[in-house]
Amino acid sequence: MASAAEQLAANFNVGSFAKATELKKRIWFTLGALIVYRLGTYIPVPGVDATVMGQLLAQHQGGILGMFNMFSGGALGRMTVFALNIMPYISASIIVQLMSTAVPSLESLKKEGEQGRKKLNQYTRYLTVLIAVFQAYGIAIGLENVQSGAAVVNPGPLFLVTCVTALVGGTMFLMWLGEQITSRGVGNGISLIIFAGIVANLPHALVSLFQLGYTGALSSFFVLLFLVLAGLTIMFIVFMEQAQRRVVIQYPKRQMGQRMFGGDTTHMPLKVNTAGVIPPIFASSVLLIPVTLAGFMNGKSLPGWLSFLGEELGQGQPLYLLFYALMIIFFSYFYAAVTFNPAETADNLRKQGGFIPGVRPGGSTASYFDKILTRLTTIGAAYMVAVCLLPQILISRYNVPFYFGGTSLIIIVSVTIDTVTQVQSHLVAHQYQGLMRKSRGGRKQRIIRR
Repeated sequence: MASAAEQLAANFNVGSFAKATELKKRIWFTLGALIVYRLGTYIPVPGVDATVMGQLLAQHQGGILGMFNMFSGGALGRMTVFALNIMPYISASIIVQLMSTAVPSLESLKKEGEQGRKKLNQYTRYLTVLIAVFQAYGIAIGLENVQSGAAVVNPGPLFLVTCVTALVGGTMFLMWLGEQITSRGVGNGISLIIFAGIVANLPHALVSLFQLGYTGALSSFFVLLFLVLAGLTIMFIVFMEQAQRRVVIQYPKRQMGQRMFGGDTTHMPLKVNTAGVIPPIFASSVLLIPVTLAGFMNGKSLPGWLSFLGEELGQGQPLYLLFYALMIIFFSYFYAAVTFNPAETADNLRKQGGFIPGVRPGGSTASYFDKILTRLTTIGAAYMVAVCLLPQILISRYNVPFYFGGTSLIIIVSVTIDTVTQVQSHLVAHQYQGLMRKSRGGRKQRIIRR
């Protein structure tokens, strides 16, 4: 089956794109919204010394601060109003999605269709505000304690209120901007905001890599080999993100009156990487917390076990790589089980009259789906471990820029594929509308002639 990019290349021509005025408006709106986002990453939070914050981030570049700074497009390092980025909204979305499978009231809302989805989105927004307030307050307190308050010009209650208001307001604006991109632009707005933040710093990462080769810190051969490996990794990610297991679904024939209906054969696509980019993000966040705490406290006032974890769970350490791989595998199975319910899918298929050839409807079909999902998740988890561990080794051993990590590459590839797919859908819809207009015009002309 051809990929979305191949289909777009096959169906694309300059004339059809020039006539697709709705698609052009959506693309321009998306670009304008992303430009607004990038401008906001340079609006500083009042009362913060950006120089001290930049030095602090440089000391903890390999910790959770470095990862969050990557997702925020450098806004955290400059301590701007978009420092929290859209991460509180993503955390809230994941929590609500997990709770909707465990809490009966939320699960019933999930099954109510459009109205239930709107209610869940409202709960997600409320939870986003709470998470953003908590994180913003933690950042404000941390800034006042960093280097005896050197990062803050005038510490005190006024700074706390100002900092929390600015950071929470920036997150809520990005949440609204992402929803506007989704409804009036092209692609998923939240994903595109994270994508724009990562891509905006890729040129700087490339320059840093070439400087390492120019100064002799890395050999020219290694720099060239690294770029080749990065290209091959991207190709591998594209292949795995597009890979599907297509389950054959057959519908029996039904006779209604003198006509025969049904008898169709379709496919249910199951992605190999069902969990997406969630497992490495969760695993990185959990493992880097003790490292970051140890770095902030400089090894003082910490329990012995936390100091030990801070040393042994440093990036590139064998224990870190082992736990990183295990947590990616765990979150891959956990999130796949949450997002795909074999029993519910089998029940819906039975109600629609469909069945899998050679498998009895009901419990046997649910077991069949569960077996397929387990095998696909095993392959997907192994793929995620391979893609995420290799860049971690390079980053820790050769001081390669953090933006070349496996998580960032997966996000870039996934968002690009999704955006290209939506562009393809808009072009196909425009061509279909054009055919319908021509058909209606031809009918009108035949009627006038008669």
